[in-house]
Amino acid sequence: MSAIRVYEFAKKFDLSSKELLEVAKTNGINFNSHMSSMDEQQQKQLTNAITKPKTPAKAETNNQANHNRKNAQQNVKSNSEAKGTSMTEKTNNKQQHTAKGQTGNTNQKPAPKQPVKQQTKASIAAEKAAKEFGSRRSRGGRRNRRGKYNQPKTESKGLTARKHKDLPEKLVYSEGINIQEIAKQFHRDASEIIKKLLMLGVMANQNQALSKEVIELICVEYGVEPEEKHVIDVSDLNQYFEDARANRLEENLATRPPVVTIMGHVDHGKTTLLDQLRNTRVTEGEAGGITQHIGAYQVEANGKVITFLDTPGHAAFTTMRARGADVTDITIIVVAADDGVMPQIVEAINHAKAAEVPIIVAINKIDKPTANPDRVKQELTEHGIIPEDWGGEHIFVEISAKMNLNIDELLEMVLLVSEVEELKAEPNRMALGTVIEARLDTAQGATATLLVQDGTLNVGDPIVVGNTYGKVRTMVNDKGRRIKTAGPSAPVEITGLNDAPQAGDLFVVFEDEKTARQAGEERASKALELQRDSKKKVTLENLFDSIKDGEMKAVNVIIKGDVQGSVEALSASIQKIEVEGVRVNIVHQAVGAINESDITLASASGAIVIGFNVRPTPQARSQAQEEEIEIRSHRIIYDAIEEIETAMKGMLDPEYVEEITGQVVVRETYTVSKVGTIAGAYVLDGFIQNSSKIRLIRDNIVIFEGELASLKRFKDDAKEVAKGFECGIMIENYNDIKIDDIIEPYRMVEVKRK
Repeated sequence: MSAIRVYEFAKKFDLSSKELLEVAKTNGINFNSHMSSMDEQQQKQLTNAITKPKTPAKAETNNQANHNRKNAQQNVKSNSEAKGTSMTEKTNNKQQHTAKGQTGNTNQKPAPKQPVKQQTKASIAAEKAAKEFGSRRSRGGRRNRRGKYNQPKTESKGLTARKHKDLPEKLVYSEGINIQEIAKQFHRDASEIIKKLLMLGVMANQNQALSKEVIELICVEYGVEPEEKHVIDVSDLNQYFEDARANRLEENLATRPPVVTIMGHVDHGKTTLLDQLRNTRVTEGEAGGITQHIGAYQVEANGKVITFLDTPGHAAFTTMRARGADVTDITIIVVAADDGVMPQIVEAINHAKAAEVPIIVAINKIDKPTANPDRVKQELTEHGIIPEDWGGEHIFVEISAKMNLNIDELLEMVLLVSEVEELKAEPNRMALGTVIEARLDTAQGATATLLVQDGTLNVGDPIVVGNTYGKVRTMVNDKGRRIKTAGPSAPVEITGLNDAPQAGDLFVVFEDEKTARQAGEERASKALELQRDSKKKVTLENLFDSIKDGEMKAVNVIIKGDVQGSVEALSASIQKIEVEGVRVNIVHQAVGAINESDITLASASGAIVIGFNVRPTPQARSQAQEEEIEIRSHRIIYDAIEEIETAMKGMLDPEYVEEITGQVVVRETYTVSKVGTIAGAYVLDGFIQNSSKIRLIRDNIVIFEGELASLKRFKDDAKEVAKGFECGIMIENYNDIKIDDIIEPYRMVEVKRK
């Protein structure tokens, strides 16, 4: 047998360390503590002492001890009865019952381990407890703070049996958990886990964050299955949105109202259409009858609700999409039948196509004598919007918003498209959504119009909106009434934020205010860092690198020109450029100066703006500088085509060819210890530079190819040595240089592709 510690030896015989120390002391062996080591002789001696059956004399002694203990307990019992303390009676009865159970049958022959257990637990613990309790009672009884007598302990501290709960089948953890947290789940002492790690060669304290490998090591040691819990970064609202949508259960989903955006040219009747839908007079309250802000309204049709977003043209729509917002389910493009397709209509179509949402065309003002719906349809076919009755896939509805003609038919078409799209949401969860508009109100503070896209928003919810956070203090619906809850696709105006967010920002409701504050502050700090860092925009210089790295599958281009013919010719020529795996995507083309709308669209789609015989407005130029959008202006159409073709085909990436610069002959060699071989050389032709790559040629055979370690003239370093001069040369990592060897220096020269 090898050396073993006291507590390990005690476990073999189902004894506590204190019991074993008592037995060892009785047999004349003294140990300092339960961590003391015992040799083989001591182990044999204690094994014999524990397993040795009782002698009659010893049994008689034990019986005498039990008899004395009974008398002591009876005296204690009689004293407690005289005092009339019921609690003490229960304690002494329990002790007497325990003593009787331990000494009740002394004639039967016990099991090998039983005598020692009886001796230690009965004679030591009970006798000590009785004496202690008796001495307290004899002193009049010491009361505690509550005025009650302190009760005696029935067993000593060292003899209390530790009963561990069962280990869990699985440990769900996140990286960074400490030993103290694992010990709670395992129902074990932290010191026990620390000891096991020490035995495995891992040093750790109970508050130290553990790596994934150490956590799995602990689980293997205890036979528990580890399962890593993936913690969601609460500051990443986009990821939070994606995870929430991906983890939705089909049985929890319910049909939600569609969100419809109305776009079109100025004064084509967008707001008048909404005015008819809501039966209000919005246009009368607008300055000059033009919509000045983004509004969100709900309309009921055929017992179903539709949410409408009224935008001031397409700019806000694109701004929201540039910030990652995806709120629109259906787009209605309003075109006046007496005016036809205007440039802003074309832009609205391009924006809707870029967002990949279904398009419904509402041909308005058909009540006017000059209305010509067929001409509108014909013009829209040129932009890829073909009516269903002409074999296309887009729904056309001829309406009159002012005269309230065919408005019901338009609503039916919206409901029909929404049924085909199968729009669903999960109402029984914390709310997610997007900011429609926001402002700072002098009376209410930060006010934001939100569109709930998933879940239900309640008054009092802790919320993170963009880079700000707060608590929903008040909530008002589109009719101006205060409400307490808002479900999916419901637009509401809230207060309670600590700052005004931006249109298109996402919002998320959290379980508690602490988490919301943490996420909001983290997002604010990240936004500040992002603002400091320059954005990587697509330019013609980095275009080929972006294509080569696989970052782009299509090159987005916005074309603005002085006349329609030039714009069409430039667009057609650019689209003919062929590069393997990449295509040119004309996001927008129009006649006129480059304006802020073009820059906003370029920012949203990562496009390059090309101006042909036109210049950007001062506001557009300033915005382009802020958002780092590249504007290329040209006066000759072929220059514009050639520039993009050059960038796409990678002609900006040059070729390199080898150029031999000279010829050097070795006339003498010098070997220096700890340095290497130095060649005394003479330049026969050309020149040699210290940055030149070289070939070592012997008998017209290339022996070595590498670089120079040093080039010297006399004792000084030389940058270049020309024809007719001598020099000292050392070759990097090569010393086998011989007299009459030829050193041929060369360099790589950049040559443009043809």
